[in-house]
Amino acid sequence: MYWSKKIGAVLTIACCCALQGWAQGQWTLKKCLDYALENNIQVRRNRVSEEEGQINLREDKAALLPSLSFSTSQSVGYRPFEETTAIVQNGQVTNTSKKVTESGSYGLNANWTLWNGGINQKNIKAQRLQNQITELSTKESEQSIQEQVAQLFVQILYSREAKTVNEQLAATAKTQYERGVEMMKQGQIAKADVAQLEAGWKSAEYDIVSSETQAQNYIRQLKALLELGIDEPFDITGTEPTEEQVLAPIPSAKSVYERALASRPEIKSAELNIEAADMSLDIARRGYYPTIGVSASVGDSHYSASNDGIGEQMKTNLNMSAGVNLSVPIFDNRRNKSAVERAKLAKMNSQLELQDKQNALSSTIENYWLNACSNQQRYIAARSKVASLETSYELLDAQFKNGLKNIVELRQGHDNLVSAKQDELQSKYTALLNMQLLKFYGGEDISL
Repeated sequence: MYWSKKIGAVLTIACCCALQGWAQGQWTLKKCLDYALENNIQVRRNRVSEEEGQINLREDKAALLPSLSFSTSQSVGYRPFEETTAIVQNGQVTNTSKKVTESGSYGLNANWTLWNGGINQKNIKAQRLQNQITELSTKESEQSIQEQVAQLFVQILYSREAKTVNEQLAATAKTQYERGVEMMKQGQIAKADVAQLEAGWKSAEYDIVSSETQAQNYIRQLKALLELGIDEPFDITGTEPTEEQVLAPIPSAKSVYERALASRPEIKSAELNIEAADMSLDIARRGYYPTIGVSASVGDSHYSASNDGIGEQMKTNLNMSAGVNLSVPIFDNRRNKSAVERAKLAKMNSQLELQDKQNALSSTIENYWLNACSNQQRYIAARSKVASLETSYELLDAQFKNGLKNIVELRQGHDNLVSAKQDELQSKYTALLNMQLLKFYGGEDISL
């Protein structure tokens, strides 16, 4: 009794753990979208680029401050054949009979660009614009990932429902085959007819395997998109879409396009690229302006051949200087002019890029709208056709079992029903997907 209780407890715990693992492997659409936004490699790379942009901005701001550097040099001299050597250092002549001498110098230098045509200030503004463009690029990749996840998720739901339909048809085909075997034994149909019934049954079973394989392939693609490992348990969960969802009102393509122009990151990014091109053109033109800067330095040195000690030398040799620098470009081998011309061309490219993205957005939205509308109508027609063909096929099946219909008529009715059901499923999920993508491009979340 004791051991039976222990075994029962162990089995209970094992079952609970298995159920928990199965539940953890079930992913809703929202969970897939959230996980993709957090873990997709392309999105993470874009976020790294955002961090690099912030580093560049801090560097541009630091260019407004003075720079300070320290330098030193230590050297050893050796003159094996000279008896006496006269060396000039810091304006002083030192005579020495030492064959090996050592010297050192030290310098502290500061430079500060007071004005370079405002280029430093413009660089800061340009980098801020670039950081905004990088952030929009991240959002663009996030939206692209969400779109791909939704498409694969719907494809999986479609393949699984197609499998269910194929299982139902296979069950009917099996029943027909079994009935055909009985009728053959009774001499009502030929063996060739039974072979056709068996071929129809096996074909339906093949369709089941094909639907399952297709679903598993879409699951593999979705798993790869989520950056999940090969050993990670993964499966999706979702409800079959209702008729109300499929036949919901479709917004006009124009209204979706107008909202998309105001919200899509690729459009905002293209607009900022034009602004950034204007900034680059302004910076290029400022290359003709003069540059004003100040500099200061402190230097010191010592020499081992001197009669004075190092401390006295450092005190005597200490020197300081300061100055103002002015640089005026006169002839620069056409560098500034070429920079201005390239900046103008870059602005033209940015304007063309915006127009191209607007056209691509318009075409994409119109395509989604057409697919949603046409497949909605196809679904309505296919649904009625399936209902009619199901009734007809049930009648054919009953008449075949009673010997009133032949195998050719039965197979034709079966093929017509399969084709109609496939059209119904395809139009249903295609309409649903395109309606959701229209909502998404209009600024709403994807939800199934």
